[in-house]
Amino acid sequence: MLKTLTVWNFALLEHVQVEFDRGLNILTGETGAGKSILIDSLGAILGHRMTADYIRTGCEWLRVEAVFDMEYQQDIHSFLLDQVIDDADENLIITRQITRAGKNMIIINGCHVTLAVLKKLGEFLIDIHGQHENQALLRTENQFALLDGFEKDIGEQREIYQKIYKDWQACEAALKEKEDAAREYAQRLDMLRWQTNEIEAAQLKEKEDETLEGEIKILSNAEKISDFVKEAFIALDGGGGKNQQGALSLLTSVKQNLEGLSRYDHSLNNTLQMVTDACCQLQESAYEIRDYSENINYSPQKLDKLQQRMDVIYKLCKKYGATIEDVMEHYAKAKQELVDIENYDETIEQLRKEIDTMAKQVRAEANKLTALRLSAAGKLSKAIEQHLLSLGMPNAKFYIKLTPLPKFTVSGADDIVMMFSANLGETEKPIQKVASGGELSRIALAIKAVTAARDKIGVMVFDEIDTGIGGRTAQMVAERISLVAAYKQVLCITHLPQIACMADVHLYIDKQVQRGKTVTEVKRLGKGEQLNEIARMASGVDATVASLDNAMEMVDNAKLKKEKQRKAIM
Repeated sequence: MLKTLTVWNFALLEHVQVEFDRGLNILTGETGAGKSILIDSLGAILGHRMTADYIRTGCEWLRVEAVFDMEYQQDIHSFLLDQVIDDADENLIITRQITRAGKNMIIINGCHVTLAVLKKLGEFLIDIHGQHENQALLRTENQFALLDGFEKDIGEQREIYQKIYKDWQACEAALKEKEDAAREYAQRLDMLRWQTNEIEAAQLKEKEDETLEGEIKILSNAEKISDFVKEAFIALDGGGGKNQQGALSLLTSVKQNLEGLSRYDHSLNNTLQMVTDACCQLQESAYEIRDYSENINYSPQKLDKLQQRMDVIYKLCKKYGATIEDVMEHYAKAKQELVDIENYDETIEQLRKEIDTMAKQVRAEANKLTALRLSAAGKLSKAIEQHLLSLGMPNAKFYIKLTPLPKFTVSGADDIVMMFSANLGETEKPIQKVASGGELSRIALAIKAVTAARDKIGVMVFDEIDTGIGGRTAQMVAERISLVAAYKQVLCITHLPQIACMADVHLYIDKQVQRGKTVTEVKRLGKGEQLNEIARMASGVDATVASLDNAMEMVDNAKLKKEKQRKAIM
């Protein structure tokens, strides 16, 4: 429910705060007073397009703020939760501000959001009904939405159907893709076979390139390595020239001297042990250097062979990846693609079988959806027609026609048309061909009256739905609007006393000139003020005793009709 709407600097509205209530909230006032401007400001809260042109003359910004009661509105709570917007309070506060510089600020419960989020939230909050919405009724997708939303089972079945339909379409697309690719398969096969054969022939091993690089490095520097080893061995073991002693021989002499010393003084026994250990380690090192020297075997033939192998690996890496691992990964993918292509016929056949199976499932689910729709269409058509009879169209005929389509669509296997006839003896035809603007408006109102108890939107706005009607028809329209208000909060702009007298809350919109500026104000009318306003609307002049008596009678009759409606609902 919309609790309050506060507007700053919006066209004629300098600063207006309107408090609404449950039931039927009627807005009246002279033509041009700003009733539609108030509804436009409400549209700003729903994410409608707003520009700086709406900003009041002499001001730099406009702001609109609405407070909604979210009690029992689980869909709204779930949406706010998905958007990470605070919903701890039962109140929903939406603020939108626009500056002349074009800056658009939107805040929901203290959180800044985008216009797209506001538009999505607006779909849960308010349904604004005017001439544009009447035209929207002519669109096929909206007619399907009306029928499919009439009963819960239809919506659930439609979701089941659409899931299997989308899976079926995905398989169809996959089959077409494979069939289109078939023309390129022969050339692709030759290339894949060449690549896999080339990689297979190389017989690559993991980390082989690293091992080869090490071996090539050693063989390429064999002469230098031999010199280093020889000099190191001579330095350790001696023999490099006449009277040349190695480090091992000198250290052995040190060891012998310390051993001799230890017979007289044990102070350097620890040093003797370290020297003894060093001798052993140097001796072991000399043996290893000698063995390494004996195993050095420089072979130009082996080096050439290793380099040729590295060339093979380098070329493969240049073609298929930076490393051997990359090359092998490419090989695995090419091998799998080769298998897939070679099994093309089998894959195509399998896909066709899957498509045939899924097509049967799609048909079965579409048939279930059609059956549910046919059942609901009869009930919905009858209910709408009954309301049309009560809206001053005693000879109206209305029904929803479903015809089978030659192929499946995302909406099912049905075509939908709303058939209508306003006059006796005329054949029913599609409403877009025969319904006038006034008739279309009443059809839309009849639909709203039927679906009011079913849809989850808590607020309905009727923007001058009474255009072009009067007398008995106006009274019937008033009763239908009152019926909708028995299920949800209704805001209705009207010029007709027959509708205004049904108000649970009557708001008067007045345009005045203050300090050289035009200002619109909104006032909630008391009972006496309401009678005066209805009398003015009915007579077009200042209230007289007769017009006031007539207004009183209209209000009393309206009260009795509303009580009767609500008892019937209960």
